[in-house]
Amino acid sequence: MNLAPCLLIASPRIQDPYFSRTVVLLWHHDEDGAIGVVLNRALEHKLPDVLELPDGLDTSPYLDSRVSWGGPVETGSGTVVTRDEVPDDEGWNVRGLGVSRSMDVLMGLLKKGEPIMLCLGYAGWGPGQLDDEVRDGGWIYTDIQPELVFGTDPDERYEKALASIGLDENVVWMPTVDE
Repeated sequence: MNLAPCLLIASPRIQDPYFSRTVVLLWHHDEDGAIGVVLNRALEHKLPDVLELPDGLDTSPYLDSRVSWGGPVETGSGTVVTRDEVPDDEGWNVRGLGVSRSMDVLMGLLKKGEPIMLCLGYAGWGPGQLDDEVRDGGWIYTDIQPELVFGTDPDERYEKALASIGLDENVVWMPTVDE
């Protein structure tokens, strides 16, 4: 099974405190594992507070931009999500979104004043792990929706992601594939 690129929506069955009620942008999934970032866990930190930015860079468009928690792996590093395309050798372009872990890409986007989401950490799955979690009813997957990332408040993304596929968390029951 290769799900990427897609949005993963945690089913109500997931009780793990890291992933309960999350929406994940999944950009890589193959036999070696999967990688993505959580899109709906905004932190209190603002973008200028967590980056060492060069003098003279206009950060005024980002003064109120909250940084997000992207997942439990490498929480000291960042992943930037944008509507702008990123160079193929610096990241991934997935259905209307650019994703990069490159500081050069991040600085270029900031210089251009592009809307971005900076996620600290990422979500990673080992070989077969995500496949098993999907089979166990832990995740619902759907197409990437850029407007969900850049047009919806982080606190509303989970409900809106479910609603976009006609679901409500109060009526979703996810059986395992074997049930």
